[in-house]
Amino acid sequence: MTATPPDDTARLRATADFVREHDTADLFPLLLPGLDGPERRALAERCRFSHAALLLLPPDAATLHAQLAACGLDFDAPPQPSVVVRGRLARRHGRTEADLDVSILRPPVPGPGGERTVEVFALTVPPGSDLADLAAHERAHDHEAHLAFEVTDPDPLALRGLCALLARHGATPDGGGHNPHEDSTVLYFTAPTGARTGYRRVELHAHGDHRAVLADHLGQDPAQHSAETLLQQLTGAWTTQALAVSARIGLPDALDTRTGTTAADLAATLDAHPQSLTTLLRYLTMLGIVAEDQDGYRLTGTGALLRADAPGSMRPLALMYGGPFYRSFAELEHTVRTGGAAFDHLFGENHFDHFARDPELAELFDQSMAASSRMFDPLPAHPVITAAAGTAGTVVDIAGGNGELLGRLLSAHPGLHGTLLERPHAVEAARRRLDAAGLGGRCGYVPGDFADVPGTADVYLLSRVLHDWDDERCAEILRHCARAMPAHADLLIVERLLPDDGSASLATAWDVHMMCNTGGRERRADHYARLLADAGLHLLGHSPLPLGAAVLHARRAAVPAPGAPAHPAPAHSGR
Repeated sequence: MTATPPDDTARLRATADFVREHDTADLFPLLLPGLDGPERRALAERCRFSHAALLLLPPDAATLHAQLAACGLDFDAPPQPSVVVRGRLARRHGRTEADLDVSILRPPVPGPGGERTVEVFALTVPPGSDLADLAAHERAHDHEAHLAFEVTDPDPLALRGLCALLARHGATPDGGGHNPHEDSTVLYFTAPTGARTGYRRVELHAHGDHRAVLADHLGQDPAQHSAETLLQQLTGAWTTQALAVSARIGLPDALDTRTGTTAADLAATLDAHPQSLTTLLRYLTMLGIVAEDQDGYRLTGTGALLRADAPGSMRPLALMYGGPFYRSFAELEHTVRTGGAAFDHLFGENHFDHFARDPELAELFDQSMAASSRMFDPLPAHPVITAAAGTAGTVVDIAGGNGELLGRLLSAHPGLHGTLLERPHAVEAARRRLDAAGLGGRCGYVPGDFADVPGTADVYLLSRVLHDWDDERCAEILRHCARAMPAHADLLIVERLLPDDGSASLATAWDVHMMCNTGGRERRADHYARLLADAGLHLLGHSPLPLGAAVLHARRAAVPAPGAPAHPAPAHSGR
């Protein structure tokens, strides 16, 4: 192994020490000496010191890890591919980006006010490499060293305001970009002449895709930015199919997250056409699903979610969205013009009946629902569940699929009992799953429909059910629940909620998906409150869950006192 140049480890140690010693409050006056009090407070409210960065050029991966260890930096997570710094290096040295495999590592560092990171951009330069001159230049000039501030709750107005504030105090734009692997936008500045931090460059880091702000920052033509944005949106279907095909042929299962595999070896393993597979791998590299190094291709942390054996594997979702739901979305125009579900129009029946007649498809659908089960992680600790568990109560999971959610609750609370209501074919699958988990002794099963909701339970669950249906059918389902629920019982509803302010959310995308494939919809919290009230139920509140979901809590409405006005009956009551 070639010895590490002393200055590399020294630079890394100095960077780590800087991060340990400084915090947001003391950096702003050093970085922008002319700041007044209100400006300093405004910056502190919107930004926090995130990391200091540098470029390292080790001869191999072992040397890089030795450097980190020598500086007391511990890092086990897989590195992420760089987009912005790789592009800057390519332009500065007249190289193609494909020649430069720049990765990003972020070892944590404790510091004043909390943990931050050292951001290490790593480009391997083996002995005798034609990158030696590039490495010498970068070590001498340290172009990529910078201080970074994370923008909290970024929005275009706030980002433009921060850029204007930095410019007013002498900072000048110095590039930037969007990294799709991490879905983050970076805006670089050259620090003002009077800055006293020892760093010549500053970064504003914002989660999300803020390319309109980035275009202004880079002085790009707005029309060019709009065309590029629209082109990326128009080619979204290519991404869906690339991910689905990768999952279908077993590509993620044939790759390792740490050791690279050549395209030729992969093609032989997967019985694929070598040149075509290489083209697909390049596209997947751009998407951040795989990464390329001198040994070949390896799987990223994101790509590992497509492995069949991964905990919470999203492979079934890729196969569903790239399979039946991909075909039905091609008929979206039918839904927009007629209001009818595109899935029904294409397949001649609703998706519940269609899947029920095909055991393999039914199993895939249940697996795809379970693939989003991380949204259930907080539910075992919900006060309603813990209260029921404390009294050896019973939870009824209505249309509970393969028992994923009910199994989680029973596993977390040995005193809890469960009942699963589902169609007959799904009940048998759930029975096998829960029996295999050793939970069958505390679970009962009711083959049936919504009209068969059993009484006498303590908690009733409707998880990702109501969004499958229009308002009339939802009201009917909720009335079945209200009739079955004892006076003390609680109803928990898991759904994605449309935001009240129209801001971007997963629920907005799922609203189109439900409209197209089930004839259902996503709703706002106040919409659910009205549906619940019409069924004699009262919404007590809701709290957020992972993956953009929420859990709504309802109970039977109090019976009005004699002489008090009753809630008016809905027009469709009695159906």
